[in-house]
Amino acid sequence: MTEATAHAPTTDAATRRVGFFGGSFNPIHNGHIALARSLMGAAGLDEVWFVVSPQNPFKQREGLLDDAARMAMVRAALAGEPRLRPCDVELSLPLPSYTWRTLCRLRHDHPHCEFTLLIGGDNWARFGQWYHSADILASCPIMIYPRGKDGGESPVDPATLPPGVTLADTPLLDVSSTEVRRRLGRGEPVSGLVPPAVEAMIAERGWYTGSEAG
Repeated sequence: MTEATAHAPTTDAATRRVGFFGGSFNPIHNGHIALARSLMGAAGLDEVWFVVSPQNPFKQREGLLDDAARMAMVRAALAGEPRLRPCDVELSLPLPSYTWRTLCRLRHDHPHCEFTLLIGGDNWARFGQWYHSADILASCPIMIYPRGKDGGESPVDPATLPPGVTLADTPLLDVSSTEVRRRLGRGEPVSGLVPPAVEAMIAERGWYTGSEAG
């Protein structure tokens, strides 16, 4: 399966159900991959696309590795995962990165795909602040997953969710990118927390050491 990009429409006629899994992936870790597999089954998806974001409107860029480096790690991590695909669409869109704009671009470039937005409970808590949140809600199913370490959100009550929004019964993430960066900054091993290819890439290039580990 080729990488999902913003540059060429899909040509296959069969409709694919695709999970939109956005994030900075700074760095991608094993929890991201396990969660994507779980959500793919829970939502009945054919694929999950890891949409690498250059700038989350709710986060600062401090400590964020450059776009090319994070994209390279996602590609390496998903090389053996035929139903999990790296997606670079947001790297060609204006900043800041708004999910509504990204969805519009993806629908234009991939007309035979139906997208489901996969977001953490922390993002759902402030979903009303998102750019064109009502349009997203009206046009795209949303599946919420619980966050573990550094998630910082209150539990989501399924009874409060509007039509088209569901809460996934998935395990809490037991690892976070923040924790991986902290460990690397302290010179501690991250084996078992990130895919081996990502661990090797980080070690070879010296990423997330010193000031980069914030």
